[in-house]
Amino acid sequence: MNNFLNIFKNLESTSNHIVQENDLITGCIEGDRRMQEELYNRFAPKMYAVCLRYASNADEAQDILQDGFIKVFRKLDSYRGDGSFEGWIRRIFVNTAIEYFRKKKYLQPVTEREENTIEGKYISALDGLAEKDILDLISQLSPGYRTVFNMYVVEGYSHKEIGDMLGISEGTSKSQLSRAKAILQDLVRKHIESKE
Repeated sequence: MNNFLNIFKNLESTSNHIVQENDLITGCIEGDRRMQEELYNRFAPKMYAVCLRYASNADEAQDILQDGFIKVFRKLDSYRGDGSFEGWIRRIFVNTAIEYFRKKKYLQPVTEREENTIEGKYISALDGLAEKDILDLISQLSPGYRTVFNMYVVEGYSHKEIGDMLGISEGTSKSQLSRAKAILQDLVRKHIESKE
């Protein structure tokens, strides 16, 4: 009977064992490959979704994902426990995506006149669409528009913060967002018409 209990305890300790966050972080910092794999497996699906929102295609998303995890592993010892660990990782991935597109120079200028026209026409038609449809439509935006749109609408950055992070003016951030909204409005209209 005791032998059976020992076997059961052994099985219990090796299967379905969820590594605690602090142990995971410590293990990764110490170079434990199992912990690094665990961290990757735990956060890769969510971070890949973040990368896809900024990338033009799956290959770009994979590049951003890889760069992001390299940064996470390099910076792990700087995580202080302020806020959630997942939030800390997410910020690294958003910043990695932003750096990726800053290097690519995808942003396109929009004049103030165009911006005012675009803003006047924008109607929130996104309310009637499923989340997958919305994400598909957003992915059709050019990289510059998509980046500013994601940063402002999804991530909640201000135009000043976006400008600082992307190395553009606050006005350019606003115009990029306005243009993204206008294009999305057109894409939504076409999507709805195609469903009728």
